[in-house]
Amino acid sequence: MVVATNLGFPYVGAKRELKKLVESFWSAKISEEELLKGVQDIQAIHWKLQKEQGIEHVPSGEYTLYDRVLDTAQQFGAIPQRYQHLTNHLEQYFAMGRGLQKPATATSAKIDVPAMEMKKWFDTNYHFIVPEFEANQTFTLQQPRAVQQFKAAKALGIQTRPVLIGPVSFLYLGKAAKGSEPFNTLSLLPKVLPLYVELLKQLAEAGAEWVQIDEPILVFDLAADVKLALEKAYKTLKEQSTLKLLIAAYFGRVENNIYAVKDYVNAIHLDLVRAPEELDSILPLLKADQILSLGLVDGRNIWINNLDKSIALAEKAVAALGKDRVFIAPSCSLAHSPFSTSFEKKIKAANPELFSWLSFSAEKCAEISVIAKAINHGRDSVKDALAANAAAVESRRTSKQTVNPAVRDRVAKIPAAAWKRASPFPVRREAQVKKLKLPLFPTTTIGSFPQTKEIRVARQKHNKGELSAADYDAFIKAEMKKMVEFQERIGLDVLVHGEPERNDMVEHFGHLLHGYDFTENGWVVSYGSRCVKPPVIFGDVARRGPMTIEEIKYAQSLTSKPMKGMLTGPVTMMKWSFVRDDIPANELCAQIGLALRDEVNDLEAAGIPCIQVDEPAIREGLPIRRADWDAYLDWSVACFRLATSGIRDETQIHTHMCYSDFNDIFDAIAALDADVITIENSKSDEKLLKIFEAKQYPNEIGPGLYDIHSPRVPSVEEMKTRFADMLKYIPEHLLWANPDCGLKSRQWPETEAALVNMVEVAKYFRSLKAKSA
Repeated sequence: MVVATNLGFPYVGAKRELKKLVESFWSAKISEEELLKGVQDIQAIHWKLQKEQGIEHVPSGEYTLYDRVLDTAQQFGAIPQRYQHLTNHLEQYFAMGRGLQKPATATSAKIDVPAMEMKKWFDTNYHFIVPEFEANQTFTLQQPRAVQQFKAAKALGIQTRPVLIGPVSFLYLGKAAKGSEPFNTLSLLPKVLPLYVELLKQLAEAGAEWVQIDEPILVFDLAADVKLALEKAYKTLKEQSTLKLLIAAYFGRVENNIYAVKDYVNAIHLDLVRAPEELDSILPLLKADQILSLGLVDGRNIWINNLDKSIALAEKAVAALGKDRVFIAPSCSLAHSPFSTSFEKKIKAANPELFSWLSFSAEKCAEISVIAKAINHGRDSVKDALAANAAAVESRRTSKQTVNPAVRDRVAKIPAAAWKRASPFPVRREAQVKKLKLPLFPTTTIGSFPQTKEIRVARQKHNKGELSAADYDAFIKAEMKKMVEFQERIGLDVLVHGEPERNDMVEHFGHLLHGYDFTENGWVVSYGSRCVKPPVIFGDVARRGPMTIEEIKYAQSLTSKPMKGMLTGPVTMMKWSFVRDDIPANELCAQIGLALRDEVNDLEAAGIPCIQVDEPAIREGLPIRRADWDAYLDWSVACFRLATSGIRDETQIHTHMCYSDFNDIFDAIAALDADVITIENSKSDEKLLKIFEAKQYPNEIGPGLYDIHSPRVPSVEEMKTRFADMLKYIPEHLLWANPDCGLKSRQWPETEAALVNMVEVAKYFRSLKAKSA
């Protein structure tokens, strides 16, 4: 019979229980024992829920306190030297993920270690911790989470399918340890493979039958040595393990990479949401006893599945393979989807049609079960579910909520001149230097300042009607005033209003645009304990009216220094939302670009001299296969320019990007033609700077001086060293000083200390220049 399976579940909990637990632990409000007990309770709820929804292969081992890749690194003993003196397992783990600073005491030495590098997980908005390896790395298996979680589920009477990150993806996604000479991390495969064999042995002894091994790099363009490593790894695991192995790839096409593993596994998982065409190409390659796992339900979005189409695909597979050789599954782990629509009372009451189109993780498990039942027992066995689904699918296809003829007409008539600035950068820069009169090495921040408890409480009271609009406005203005005064006091050159009125850089603007709606509990993890609640784009997008003018005008009135208007770019507005999938992405992005263009023009008309349009998602949106890059970059870059090109030369356009491999798209970043770009640099070991050896960035740039995702405060000397390195690659008249990213998630003490140090660094280098003049 066809089996209903799942690849992973949202570990943060129904109402972000894990976030609250780990943050309470970090602030010493609960003990390690209390943290782990709370985690066990959440896991039990998740396993039972999936069983209740009809999932037969329930995953375990994928639950994490911070990041699955970090879990893998620690459990195999890949601990960078700077953390090895930390003997408490959990303290060491969190220090690797987020850094750790502790003052010296009478009985202990000072601790000051930065976090490991963080990168985007493929083309998602999730960030993973990049493993670090030495060329002579030794591995040791310690406290394997997959075994612990399998046993915990078994104790509850639930037989689960353990999930591992595969050995080749683990090594391939890693890097040489800081300070080490570069080397091919896949050379470590012979050392780590025996530990995978041992881990599989422990799982078999614990009673596991199947194990899911995620090898997401199978969707990359892989060189011959990587394919050879995959073949060696799975040949070894097949020969030395008694478990049934399911290898899972997701987020794209496996293409001919499948040949490296297909002979050595019992089952293969395909993402048929991203690559439905691969069903036909993979089916003939399977051996007579191999199982195909069909990723039919979208694990990354929130729309209902078209059950009729999914059942048809499943029937096609069953016709070729038989029922006993087919699994039904989501396209990828459901960790990228919110928990359940059962919490969405407001949308259900206010817009029941839209609510009928939504499906979160719990509902997706039910969809998987319906598909499996339809195959096993016939469509009549689930006819009520299929009828309700067909009605909702048709409702979404024909709804008037999704189409705005005026918006579509405006997009169709965009003039050619709207896609680029009127003058080249050298002409613009001359006008901006004259107007702004900034010092050498201008200092600025990325936009947001700490969202304090007071700000969050005031927003909650306002949203509940407990704080009047007038009182809330007065509160926000008072917060902005404090933030502007702080920036002036420490000596920043280009100021920001601090964004106290914004809950999220995408959701805030979504409330001010047609075509968006919002969930109450649609949380997904971005990194660590940081969760985001993406808005839902269900219809054509247009501006309701001015979105930021009053706040930025007020902030500018408080200072004679230039104030930046702060907007989120069209690609990021789209990528960091749960985006509609019923029109082409480039058309939707152009709609958002036009809405932002109107706002940019209004900010300029209001006298704002600098306008920042952030595009941190432009790299993550890059298609995984290089063959698809050019088309994406053409329209994504064009939509940014559409948003920013309707202004005069003297108005300075900034943009910001973070936490991705930007070296891959350096030319596209230059093509954005922003006057100033601030970009993450410090957390990724300054890899960004290396590209300047080969290419010259034509406009002004501020590589980040320090990592804001850690509470750690870097010293002046540390930032001086980093800034001196920047000057080796970037002309001094083009270089800015700024943090890696926005400061929303930080606390005020560390924020002030780090920014004071940063400003001191800029002043120091200005003084050196003055002395040498």
